[in-house]
Amino acid sequence: MFDPQQIQMLTQGAAAIVAGAALWAAGLFGWRRYRLHRERRARQARIASVAVDYLRDVLVPDPSDGGLHIDYLLLTPRGLLILDLRDISGNVFGSDSMTEWTIMSAGRRFTFANPQVALYDRIAALRAVAGSIPVDGRVVFASGAVFPKGMPRMSLREEALEADFLLGERAHAESVVAPWLPDWQRLKTELRDSSFRVVH
Repeated sequence: MFDPQQIQMLTQGAAAIVAGAALWAAGLFGWRRYRLHRERRARQARIASVAVDYLRDVLVPDPSDGGLHIDYLLLTPRGLLILDLRDISGNVFGSDSMTEWTIMSAGRRFTFANPQVALYDRIAALRAVAGSIPVDGRVVFASGAVFPKGMPRMSLREEALEADFLLGERAHAESVVAPWLPDWQRLKTELRDSSFRVVH
């Protein structure tokens, strides 16, 4: 049997352990939120660095589906660039011709539809309304994704964005896109105000 003093000490010890665990959990949660926030800011800066201007989370009209969601639409010296972002971690196995791609992570295996197929749909829908601006697109994978057998043609890792779509000297880039600005300004208005149904 414990005397009252021992019971009090045990209770205080248990309370200290619970409080310590709560502080540790709160610290871990806070660190994860900070790291996620930092990664999002780095991604935003990376995307902005390759574009003269850009739109985020817009819908492009599509006659058969209503509307297609675009994560990022960039105005670059090479034309419009659609970015379809994928936050995936693990080894990714996929190719241009495969219907399904596979992720292997932490001993588990997942499959998902080839994302380049949906990207082609987005490119086609945007070309129908882009006027004179050329349209291209990429499926962009976060840094946690590794492609052991190589990257498919329309995909890239986030870190490669700046190298693959180098903006160069900003004043020169702005002069290159100048002829496209009327169509770009129209798109900025139309796509932002779109009320089309979202189709992922």
